[in-house]
Amino acid sequence: MIPHDEQSKKAKQEKETKRKKETLMKTKLVKSITSSLLFACALVGLVAAMSLGTSHSVRAALAPQGCSVQTLRGSYLFATHGWNIVGGVAVPKAIVEGIDFNGDGTLVSPFATVSINGTIIHSSGSVGSYTVAADCTGTLAFTGGATFDIFVEPTGKQLWMIQTGPMPAVFEGTVTRVSPALPGADQAR
Repeated sequence: MIPHDEQSKKAKQEKETKRKKETLMKTKLVKSITSSLLFACALVGLVAAMSLGTSHSVRAALAPQGCSVQTLRGSYLFATHGWNIVGGVAVPKAIVEGIDFNGDGTLVSPFATVSINGTIIHSSGSVGSYTVAADCTGTLAFTGGATFDIFVEPTGKQLWMIQTGPMPAVFEGTVTRVSPALPGADQAR
């Protein structure tokens, strides 16, 4: 063989190796997204089955007095990860954010660190609002930013959020109270 043929063969091998690595990475990403979506679907199915399988009168008898915006009072920490969907491609996103709930339907985020596909963004002072119905479900919206559906644990110690806008996302997590509740937070509903 002449050296040119060897270089050509080596270039073809490198190209094939690169193609195989890219295929493997895409396969892993698809598997990761698929398993996350399957988990989310299973969770939705479980919640639906539980709510359909329990009569309204039994749920009412077992439930605490209910929730309201006053259930959420104090400082909380939201730490989670998921994906934004951009052009049909999943882009990883992670966040650690403080949220101060005022017990009146308003909130302030004193700090947040977000990583979107490895790009770090710091913010502070974001404001927003939230609602909480008697069944402990509600919504949360940061002014000019993301919106979420929420479910509040009846004592207000935790809530679960899933992003509903403004862009397609697979992003949910738990928010945990980290400061003592303001007086009356656990009793107020």
